[in-house]
Amino acid sequence: MRIRRRARIIAIQALYELDLTDHPPAVVIQRRIEGEGIPPEGVPFVYHLVNGVLKYREHLDSMIQRYAPEWPIEQMAPIDRNVLRMALFEFSVDGQTPVKVAINEAVELAKLFGSDSAPRFVNGVLGSLAGEDLPAPASGTLAPKT
Repeated sequence: MRIRRRARIIAIQALYELDLTDHPPAVVIQRRIEGEGIPPEGVPFVYHLVNGVLKYREHLDSMIQRYAPEWPIEQMAPIDRNVLRMALFEFSVDGQTPVKVAINEAVELAKLFGSDSAPRFVNGVLGSLAGEDLPAPASGTLAPKT
């Protein structure tokens, strides 16, 4: 499995746990990295994804809500909302991942961790978002890549 895909799997597992608990992010990320095993070169990407989503969660949620108004964020399945947040962070805020790659990776994560309808839902929401000129986050700075 490719390193970045493995990093995304670890990141989505960490984001899921962080979404449902009050555990400290650094502890969750480190435990996931140790438990799942990833080559050292993939570790910074895990931290970048998780910290970026956490930093911009409010902004990401407002964009998702705009394109999925019939599904309030708090009523979405936790895995779905975190897959959406992470993909949206990658192509809209961070800008380091091409849109098509971010969407394809999100759909694969939805297939792996979500319900039977999750891949279609994720693809539909992200496809709508990808075609729009999305607003930049209020802070105007990206999350650190540590």
